[in-house]
Amino acid sequence: MSAGKRPQQQVAPQPALQQRRQSILVVDDEPVLRDLCARALDGYRVLEAENGRQALTILETEQVDVVLSDVMMPQMDGLDLLRRIRERDPDQVVVMMTGYGDREVVLRALKLDADDFLTKPVDPLQLTTVIRKTLEKKVLREELLRARKGDRLKTEFLGLVSHKLKTPVTVISLFLQNLARELPQDGMDVCRQNLPLIQRETDYLAELIQGLLYYSEKVLAAGRPRIEPIELHGPLKDCLDEIELRVRAAGIRLSTRFPDRIPPVRADRERLVFCLRALLDNAVKFTPCGGRIEIGVERADNRVLLHIADDGPGIDPKELGRVFDKFHQVDPQRTGQVPGFGLGLYYTREFCRAMGGDVRLDSTPGKGTRATLVLPTGDA
Repeated sequence: MSAGKRPQQQVAPQPALQQRRQSILVVDDEPVLRDLCARALDGYRVLEAENGRQALTILETEQVDVVLSDVMMPQMDGLDLLRRIRERDPDQVVVMMTGYGDREVVLRALKLDADDFLTKPVDPLQLTTVIRKTLEKKVLREELLRARKGDRLKTEFLGLVSHKLKTPVTVISLFLQNLARELPQDGMDVCRQNLPLIQRETDYLAELIQGLLYYSEKVLAAGRPRIEPIELHGPLKDCLDEIELRVRAAGIRLSTRFPDRIPPVRADRERLVFCLRALLDNAVKFTPCGGRIEIGVERADNRVLLHIADDGPGIDPKELGRVFDKFHQVDPQRTGQVPGFGLGLYYTREFCRAMGGDVRLDSTPGKGTRATLVLPTGDA
């Protein structure tokens, strides 16, 4: 049965309304109840169907914001209709009308992912309240989906740009190395002086591209944290192995101090590795050649504290409050040439707090910085 024209009345604007009236499909075999619902929902565009089959036919041709369906109907009941709707469109909002005490029906409808319920006989005020709330949730869900789609597009774009840049930079670097080897010993002094500078800047660009790839894969593409008990030794050893060559090349002395037994921490493995890498990278980045980095672990109640201390230039107290801001980079020498994007500490704190932990920095100018990673233990 098609929708009947009914007198309009002024209603408060709905968030999702924008260019059109929101539509409600009322599905019930009782004309009186359909009429009651249509009058209560006078501010909306109301469509009517006598049973599930008619409702499916309407859904094929009409854009419906909410399906309001009875359970007991001939030809196709409400639960069968709900099942068919979920197969066709998992995001369609469906509100079921049930008799008082129909606990079994409610449980079956919940398993089929009904959005809400109304008890018959239907109260007009309760009806309008439920419809309004389900529409508000629908708007929020659509906004969340759009935001996630935007994040996915950003991730794909960053990955594409990074991969596109990576190949030519690699080729340029190889050609520069070959050119440097082939230059005659007795000439082209200017070229010989400039080639190392060009190579250094090419390496820096390659490092930035690698950073873009890393952030697009580990940060923008990250889903919900998967919290599980993790032995800290494994991820920490992997991260220390990654920086070993840099530490040796800079002549940095690295010492570790661990207790005999470290309890498992509750964390997401990938995010924990991200945090460890970010803090260790900062320590190596700001420790001068021949400097020292100390790594220690201790337990405090139901927390494990991981300390990473360096003897670098330290951080000005005025700047210490901004180190966790997105895109902020500590630049003690004011060179403007600090590698990275200023995202490591920001996401380290975000990830730590999402895992029930935290991160803090203590620093004294001229005496170095100590970062402390705070993680809940497996028995927290």
